[in-house]
Amino acid sequence: MINRSAYRTFLATGVFLILIAARLLGQIPPGYYDPANGKTGVALQTALHNIIKGHTVVSYSSIPGYFASTDAKPGSVVWDMYSDIPGGTPPYIYHYNMGQECGNYNGEGDCYNREHSWPKSWFNDVPPMNSDMFHIYPTDGYVNGRRSNYPYGTVSSSSWTSLNGCKLGSCNWSGYSGTVFEPLNEYKGDFARTYFYMSTRYYTEDGSWNVTDMTNKSQLKPWALQMMLHWCSIDPVSTKEVNRNNALYGIQHNRNPFIDHPEFAYQIWGNPVGMAEQGSNDHQLTVYPNPATDHCSIDLPAGFNTDNLQLLIISVTGMKFNPTWSQNGKTLSVDVQSLSKGIYFLILTGGSDAFHAKLMKE
Repeated sequence: MINRSAYRTFLATGVFLILIAARLLGQIPPGYYDPANGKTGVALQTALHNIIKGHTVVSYSSIPGYFASTDAKPGSVVWDMYSDIPGGTPPYIYHYNMGQECGNYNGEGDCYNREHSWPKSWFNDVPPMNSDMFHIYPTDGYVNGRRSNYPYGTVSSSSWTSLNGCKLGSCNWSGYSGTVFEPLNEYKGDFARTYFYMSTRYYTEDGSWNVTDMTNKSQLKPWALQMMLHWCSIDPVSTKEVNRNNALYGIQHNRNPFIDHPEFAYQIWGNPVGMAEQGSNDHQLTVYPNPATDHCSIDLPAGFNTDNLQLLIISVTGMKFNPTWSQNGKTLSVDVQSLSKGIYFLILTGGSDAFHAKLMKE
């Protein structure tokens, strides 16, 4: 005879232990990023590649079954970044395990499917990239089809707009004028950090990949790199990304380093970390004196939106500082006395504008 009370206690304990185990599996393991300590540029990208390569490969057909734990809102609602309206009411929603996965579609709201945010044609649809869940998201089938394999970009005048405001049209980001797909501002950082993951996970493993308007095999072309760095700044890491990163670690047993450590992107690529002189591109700040001792000055870019102006300083180890500063006309004076000697990255935002610089503190 089964003791029902003991049985219920056994089940509750079992579920509790499973939840604890899943939570522990999702966190960053102690020492996971230790091989990357103190590195920048190519050396850092190489170290991160070695940390996250060799992940557990899942089958492409199994991905929809995982979405309910990686890309879900409360109530088993599909978290579709191509239809969601953060803080508002989406034009339509889907639910997992309700038979709403594509299927055929004739318009928005018909069904959802799997979107390779890094188009599979760019790597010839081969494993392990074609089932790497870090770049595969559930999205409305029709919007996914309209996005096609166009690059991401910024659009001034759209030829088509989705019901939640995603745009398709000519790119107005300096360096490229072809057709691009622009997601909402609230999700631009998600896609940028996804692309940085792909560039790092498949660094040196991209011999069969194609060169596209946005990419040189697994690496972003200069215009796209600067845009993605900008997108990371205007859309910082969200709880959604952290939770998804933890869930995927439990499935693939690797992580997206640029969610765990957003500063890695600035430490590896281009301005403000690259070798180009300050002021050489539209999103680079002029900072002086540099190196600085007690104070430095920042010249605000022409046309910079000073609404809700914010300045963030990040150390190469990821520590964040909100410095004291004052404004005199088009110049900011920043107090850096409390900073230790070393290299820092400045991010200045105002409205939807974001600019960067590298600062040496003596």
